[in-house]
Amino acid sequence: MPAIVSKIDPRSAAFVANASCMAGKLAEVRKLEQQVIAESASKRDKFEQRGQLLPRERVAQLLDRGSGFLELSPLAGLGMHDDDGRKSVQGGGSIVGIGLVAGKRVVISASDSALKGGTVSPMGLRKALRAQQVALENRLPLVYLVESGGANLMYQSEMFVEGGRSFANQARLSAAGIPQIAVVHGSSTAGGAYLPGLSDYVVLVRGRSSIYLAGPPLVKAAIGEDATDDELGGAQTHAEVTGLGEYLGENDAHAIAIARELVDKLQWDAAPPANQCVEPLYDAEELMGIVPADEREPYDVREVIARLVDGSDFLEFKPGFGADTLCGHARVDGQAVGILGNMGPIQPNGANKAAQFIQLCDQTGTPLVFLQNTTGYMVGSAAERGGAIKHGAKMIQAVANARVPKFTFVIGGSFGAGNYGMCGRGFDPRFIFSWPNARTAVMGGAQAGKVMEIVGAAKLARAGAPVDDEALAAMGKQLRDRIDRESHVLFGTARLWDDGIVAPRDTRRVLSLALALAREADARTLRPNAFGVARF
Repeated sequence: MPAIVSKIDPRSAAFVANASCMAGKLAEVRKLEQQVIAESASKRDKFEQRGQLLPRERVAQLLDRGSGFLELSPLAGLGMHDDDGRKSVQGGGSIVGIGLVAGKRVVISASDSALKGGTVSPMGLRKALRAQQVALENRLPLVYLVESGGANLMYQSEMFVEGGRSFANQARLSAAGIPQIAVVHGSSTAGGAYLPGLSDYVVLVRGRSSIYLAGPPLVKAAIGEDATDDELGGAQTHAEVTGLGEYLGENDAHAIAIARELVDKLQWDAAPPANQCVEPLYDAEELMGIVPADEREPYDVREVIARLVDGSDFLEFKPGFGADTLCGHARVDGQAVGILGNMGPIQPNGANKAAQFIQLCDQTGTPLVFLQNTTGYMVGSAAERGGAIKHGAKMIQAVANARVPKFTFVIGGSFGAGNYGMCGRGFDPRFIFSWPNARTAVMGGAQAGKVMEIVGAAKLARAGAPVDDEALAAMGKQLRDRIDRESHVLFGTARLWDDGIVAPRDTRRVLSLALALAREADARTLRPNAFGVARF
């Protein structure tokens, strides 16, 4: 086809006049956009006194340096409600756009808390809903930078009912497999508390974040309780008590750095980065001596992880909550992975945390690696009242239904239902390997023997028969010896409870190969038919 031959003369008077007119109109738009930026920047002193970044500085720090930012609807609400379109131009009270974060395209929706405390106007709500729609239609992760006084109550009739759509959208985005990260720089209260509550990951700022359904005055009026902001929903409360927050930053910049690292760790949009694999900082040979010879002596599973993952770089998930169960993101030979490890028995909070983490990894297609060393789920009245069964069941459900490849290494004890929750053979990991010190059984031999003695004594007592302590002790010893024998790693590997016993020093190499096999399998196209190939 022939190219279009233009008949326009850019030197003509008409062209020059048209261009001048267009430039004038564009300048008017840019002037209004600059007013929004300038009005927000005018609060710099106030933010600096609080040790905070301005909202647009937060966005800039989140973005990859020099990557650009496509801002959406910067003049939302112009001339409407509290925006007079002349002296006070507010841009809907938020900053929304698309940019690169850790090399991945994301939608950013940031409260402009320098404008009326980040309170949400009706058009600000519409702008936020549009950001969610863009994320869903274009399958982009969504990062919220939150600091808001909530809805502007002067216009509640124009936004309360429709406002519920934002929370419904969050639930649907998560269900659709689109990650949402909320960095809470300040207040996110009342209805706004559900924004982080419905996000997949929450980053808090120590001493600044406030997340609660009702503030101190309302709590006092409603139930007569005196409570501070921190007690109701401060950063440390949500990081260590409620578990609402996954990560705790020391200030705005640190929180944003955590969010960037999280986006980097997410399995999203790509195969492992080429030539970006780096060896752990520590020698794999050291894995031979990390585990104590006495299996009853505890050790820090992070020491194992530090010798398995690229650069020994591990982003721990909810480190202050349910610390007995360790979860976090890392890479192995460039492949993003989610890792779960044990620091003792699995407590209710640890099980709850693990269930959430497993679902998050499943959402982004991130393979899961389980490092088993647990006596099982915690028992006792405190654990039972803390929801041990309920939360343990959540973890088991998450493991059973996760669609991503799962890989298990039994690096110590694998007892009781802990074997199930940490993806034992019955939960079909792609591969399961044991270290030479591994033990697998319903419980430890000593515990089983003691249970036998207690149950036997109780049975005799109910029957009114004399209790023979020596005979009971002999029965207990017999059971203990049997379970100790049957829990041995050689007993298990003989029965294909694992796929083999590996040297600790070879764990990274074996895991890397297993990850590559799974990745290639998922990318491979098969041509199934209804009959198979018959021989003639």
